[in-house]
Amino acid sequence: MFERIFGHFSTDLGIDIGTASTIVYVKEKGIVIQEPSVVAINSRNDQIIAVGEEAKQMIGKTPAHIITSRPLLDGVVSDFEVAEKMLKHFIDKVHRETFSIFPRPRVVINVPLDVTEVERKAVEDAVMNAGAREVFLIEEPMAAAIGARLPIQDSTGNMIIEMGAGTTEIAVIALGGVVAWKSLRLGGDELSKNIINYVRDQFNVLLGEKTAEEAKITIGSAHEKDAMMETKVRGRDLLSGLPKAININSNHLREAMSRNLGIIIDNIKLVIESTPPELVADIYEKGVYLSGGTSQLRGLAKKISQEISIPVTVVDDPLTAVVRGTGIVLENIEASKDLFVVSQGDLI
Repeated sequence: MFERIFGHFSTDLGIDIGTASTIVYVKEKGIVIQEPSVVAINSRNDQIIAVGEEAKQMIGKTPAHIITSRPLLDGVVSDFEVAEKMLKHFIDKVHRETFSIFPRPRVVINVPLDVTEVERKAVEDAVMNAGAREVFLIEEPMAAAIGARLPIQDSTGNMIIEMGAGTTEIAVIALGGVVAWKSLRLGGDELSKNIINYVRDQFNVLLGEKTAEEAKITIGSAHEKDAMMETKVRGRDLLSGLPKAININSNHLREAMSRNLGIIIDNIKLVIESTPPELVADIYEKGVYLSGGTSQLRGLAKKISQEISIPVTVVDDPLTAVVRGTGIVLENIEASKDLFVVSQGDLI
């Protein structure tokens, strides 16, 4: 009874919980929160100091007793307690403008395609403990396809590649289900690490994660015919231990990221090879769609298209495709029951 009363004054939410950022969609309002998935904690009293953008600014700059934590690793919850606190912070933030004293919203949230029963339960429990009264899990590429307004219920095939910070999800969708897929624990964060390792090996300079990410966003390139760009980065000279600034260009970054981009492209080919011929014909005609923050890497769509000989398009506003998909599902949960991930225990 109390659940229904509190639920009446709560706002249902769609959440894209990612390795790099968490985006929250509020029913009938749209996207209201878009913050980094980072939490700063005082280890002396176990209190949260900052969440989101404020916490991200602290990375690499904190004293010993303040820990900056990213509670998701490779798209799944790696630190249950911190994830719960982060989600509770966002749920409470949404409900500050409502009359709800104890918010108990229904939540639609994304999970990777290859999520295990344990990982699925971790996400579900974290959301429930953060204040939700009901949790619905939806596969990430399915949510992205819905957010991109692809006709997922049709018999024609739709191929979407959701490229986040921690994972790359490759899926062929038809008749409301995933027909062929690959889930890689490889994304934008790994590409940033590739840049750090390359600069360390080639220039004997150690860069910070934030510096490498900014370089990737500013001058990063996946295709050899992209215009050459250059930027100055600052790090620590490994020989002298002192600060040092060097110039790096697009060619350096492309070389640094080439191996992992090659792995992603090889897996896209494997998914196409395992797709029924009729659906491959549909994909060839309609093209492949990219979503997620990493899909915005300059020249990436052109590089993938060149390798698989199929047109590749980046969806509109790729960073928010998943959360927009959860929002569309949220508007009519009853009609979307078949799209949700079902626990193995629920099938018994």
